[in-house]
Amino acid sequence: MANKVVCPKVFRDLRRFARCLNTAPAVPPMNFTGNYGSTNVTTTTLQPTDQILANPEKKVINFDDVKELFTGVSTSKLLRSSLTLQMASIESMVDLGVWVMNSKFMHMPIFKEVILGFVKSTFYEHFCAGKDLIEVRKTVSQLSNVGLQGMLDYGVEHATESESCDQSMKVFLQTAEMAKSLPSSSVSFVVVKITAICTPKLLKRMSDLLRWEQKDPSFKLPWKQKTLPLFAELSPFYHTLKRPEPLTVEEERDLQLAHDRLQKICKKCLELDVELLIDAEDTAIQPAIDYFAYSAAIKYHKDDHPLIFGTIQAYLKDSKERMMIAKKAAEKIGVPMGFKLVRGAYMSSENELASSLGFKSPIHDSIQQTHNCYNSCAEFMLDEITNGSGAVVLATHNIESGKLAASKAIDLGIRKDSQKLQFAQLYGMAEGLSFGLRNAGFQVSKYLPFGPVEQVMPYLIRRAEENRGLLSTSAFDRQLMRKELIRRFDVGTS
Repeated sequence: MANKVVCPKVFRDLRRFARCLNTAPAVPPMNFTGNYGSTNVTTTTLQPTDQILANPEKKVINFDDVKELFTGVSTSKLLRSSLTLQMASIESMVDLGVWVMNSKFMHMPIFKEVILGFVKSTFYEHFCAGKDLIEVRKTVSQLSNVGLQGMLDYGVEHATESESCDQSMKVFLQTAEMAKSLPSSSVSFVVVKITAICTPKLLKRMSDLLRWEQKDPSFKLPWKQKTLPLFAELSPFYHTLKRPEPLTVEEERDLQLAHDRLQKICKKCLELDVELLIDAEDTAIQPAIDYFAYSAAIKYHKDDHPLIFGTIQAYLKDSKERMMIAKKAAEKIGVPMGFKLVRGAYMSSENELASSLGFKSPIHDSIQQTHNCYNSCAEFMLDEITNGSGAVVLATHNIESGKLAASKAIDLGIRKDSQKLQFAQLYGMAEGLSFGLRNAGFQVSKYLPFGPVEQVMPYLIRRAEENRGLLSTSAFDRQLMRKELIRRFDVGTS
């Protein structure tokens, strides 16, 4: 049935796809209201924090000069990027990709080889840094040549047993060593997924126990190390509706092994002076991930600068309060805390789980509320940086959020080359914003997933499925790329 539903839709879109390649795409407003699932987009009046953008003298990021914007980017790369982003913006292409990757055809060697070959030459090469650290080195060098840094993300999926956790740890250590061997300004972070060094099953058990401890302070966890506050008043607790059983002896042993793995990674990064960024996951296991991140951050930091950055997902209703509580607690004990701020990547699964249990979604009711929350969290962290310790990575593809944060940073006198503020976007996405922020003098990184195509693509396809709105915003990039390609064609034929 999936084939009958998906494929005809793809074929119907081919004509529209061909038309789009020859026309300038309309750029939707970056601020809009309504439900996440709504297809209607309506503009909004400026929020108080947006007023700075209404003043033309405060213009920080220049998107008008496409020649300057794409300096150093070859014409062939612009063409490939424009075509790939056009394909990725068609929802039915995402539907087909998800269906194919999960179909029985992937168990047929010939079919699998053909599909993976197509994926590698298109989406994989556009969104991924390479199959191994040798190829990653080349990608980082290319980024460095155009003034951008790399965040090195080993694209491993969830570990299933101790051996795979050990193997992931080895790759993280190798990645840190490679990062140190590159020019100091070319790599900003090594990304670590806690799900790669501790099984999701154990993380779920830990999260249930941590949630129950929050509900009942008399409930003691003998394995718990010193950490920062993990919950806020709005945090979801419906995942744990009854008192969980304590960890077994075997589970406690596996937990200690996970701590040991993270400790080895932290020690290596501290020795090499390479910063660590810990990714977020869904709310079912996020408390355990925060626990690992915060307990490690307390032990490992570089004087007044954080070594370890946790991740806050602004689409969650409790995100700002949770971040503020953790930041203030860290400051109280003299620990510099760093955060990566994102919007979030598990909207569909979070909504479905909450609904199935009869609870309200933990996610903001509209995209505009998420925009407002993201901007408010960014403002809080920029104020914190100005007045004390800590650091923030503003990972966003949203033009208005980028403008607001850049303007706010300048107003507060935060040096553009400061290690306390960095911007980030996915590799192959939001190129206009990346280059615009670069040209404005800020430090900008691209998130670089790497690994064999078969290992990385399922992860990227799931992210694409959960971030359809993110892919649609590539219209702005495609418009900028088209303008620059036309300009280069005119220059070449004049």
